[in-house]
Amino acid sequence: MLAGPILRRLESERLVLWLVGSVPLELVLSLTPEGAATRRLTLDAASCRIVPIGRQAFLHLIDVTLLEPLPRDTVIHYDLTARLVEGGEVNIAQWAPHLLHEGEAMPSLVLRSRSDNILFGSCRKPHHPSPDGLARADRLLADSIEQADARPAMLMLCGDQVYADDVAGPMLAAIHALIDRLGLYGECLEGAIVPDSEALYAHPASYYRREDLLPASKSNEALRERFFGGVEKPIFTTANAHNHLVTLAEVMAMYLLVWSPVPWRLVPEPEMPALDAEHMRRWEREQKALQGFCGDLPQAARLLAHVQTLMIFDDHDITDDWNLSAKWETTAYEHPFSRRIVGNALIAYMLCQGWGNRPDVFSDVLDETGALTAKPDAQGRLDAVAQDALIGRLLSFGKWGYVLRTQPTVVVLDTRTRRWRSRRMRSRPSGLMDWESLTELQHELLDETAVVIVSPTPMFGVKLIEVVQRICTFAGLALTVDAENWMAHRGAASVMLNIFRHTRTPGNYVVLSGDVHYSFVYDVQVRDGDRTPHIWQITSSGIKNEFPRRLLDWLDRLNRWLYAPNSPLNWFTQRRDLAIRPRLPDQRQHGERLWNAAGIGQLWLDAQGRPAHVVQHNADGRPSTHFLAPASVRHHARSCNASYK
Repeated sequence: MLAGPILRRLESERLVLWLVGSVPLELVLSLTPEGAATRRLTLDAASCRIVPIGRQAFLHLIDVTLLEPLPRDTVIHYDLTARLVEGGEVNIAQWAPHLLHEGEAMPSLVLRSRSDNILFGSCRKPHHPSPDGLARADRLLADSIEQADARPAMLMLCGDQVYADDVAGPMLAAIHALIDRLGLYGECLEGAIVPDSEALYAHPASYYRREDLLPASKSNEALRERFFGGVEKPIFTTANAHNHLVTLAEVMAMYLLVWSPVPWRLVPEPEMPALDAEHMRRWEREQKALQGFCGDLPQAARLLAHVQTLMIFDDHDITDDWNLSAKWETTAYEHPFSRRIVGNALIAYMLCQGWGNRPDVFSDVLDETGALTAKPDAQGRLDAVAQDALIGRLLSFGKWGYVLRTQPTVVVLDTRTRRWRSRRMRSRPSGLMDWESLTELQHELLDETAVVIVSPTPMFGVKLIEVVQRICTFAGLALTVDAENWMAHRGAASVMLNIFRHTRTPGNYVVLSGDVHYSFVYDVQVRDGDRTPHIWQITSSGIKNEFPRRLLDWLDRLNRWLYAPNSPLNWFTQRRDLAIRPRLPDQRQHGERLWNAAGIGQLWLDAQGRPAHVVQHNADGRPSTHFLAPASVRHHARSCNASYK
């Protein structure tokens, strides 16, 4: 068992799970609700689709329909038993003991009747030096493992679950060792100096210099800048794209290494290749950070095996600035090498993330994927024509977003593939959703009383940073500052605000976001003559990433001075019809509105779907930071903070 199980979409009459084994497995699923008899379900081809990705790596996509519904708000212990080829059986306690909490014989799940307790976050970069927020969430879960009413309804991962475009050198070495160990399938490469994946892995430029693998021609200059330039982004991030993942095998190996401790045990400790002095120092820094990441991995994997986990992509799951502008799309998709890079990451996202959110829409795509991976050539390479055809299908797929008809309804937005492109100036940032997809969003919201919207990028962000992005866009530097926000495109911003004003859309909205590498909460009211829709923008980022600390302090301070709730500058922005009140973190020392610490967010909702309690659980051991809390919790938090200091 290489990775998993990961609990994906869970309902009383349907369970969706994901795991990877080194052989095709005959599995039996056991379900034991508290106080009830055990059910044993043999998983046949109809309930467990197996997709080979290498000679010794097989995805198991489990989708079980239950004739008798499972009880809600009850701890349900579950197990997966695999029949061995040589005879006998093994279960989770035997092949993945790290997934069990102390004193437990098997993992468990809870089907909550209301989605009123949600863990959420984004941006989990393995080689960032901060601790892992998923391990922090696992410690929270351990405190309530037998209390069904205290366990979260879901873990919502809002984007950048992997960083396909920002890979540490030691991580890339582990990826290549795992590809070799599992025999992950190779591929031919068009538009690069190297002819195939084997040549890529062996090339001297494979580490920290992948931009050198493009032919030296003028037609490739823009491509080098967008994919491998390592563009310095002093305001937001530093894009270290020189180790950008290229092949499908590399991205699939990355998923295994970031979700499970088992693959790390199968490969030797990464050895440093021949590097110059600067890259040697970088390798050593990254190696130290990855050791901490690996130490947290068993706890992160245990969390994913106990909580329904739902996901949506953002740019780093595929590549930095993915579909930022119409010009970016033209540059990327007209070149065979960059189209393959994007396409391979999208295939891997579909297999490892997208399918589990909404299995019904992926049946035909999985058929194509299975046909592609079932017949590698004698050298273990995939058919290039079939691979490119699958990529073309996924690039125009358009069904990545999804809706959970829970209480309240949860709507997860695709803000990456259906963009409102600028036709007059193709280099300008596109709107995050086009008119058609926004119309579909409005249709999903009609006659709902409350809704949780998951938008990877905050709908209402820090105004000063958005102004800086706008200025840089006018200067032709949109890529340099990640100039992507809802207000950057006038048409998309106007339609979105009109949806909030519609008389048949909800009166209460909660918007969960990530992306920005800091956390904040805004209480937003839309000024309208007939009604006043209430919106809470709640952002938690990153799970394992942070903003440059000193820079964020200055941006926070300047934003408070320039764009306070009563500032006249607000009338010159798209926010003139909004009343925005920041909710301040309780641990602030200098009036901060923005909280800069890796961790995981948690939201509790009241019966009307309004936030009752909003917390950022810090991964570094500090007490949790409360943005909104009941009086009793605020008093306890002050005591904890005093003790910590």
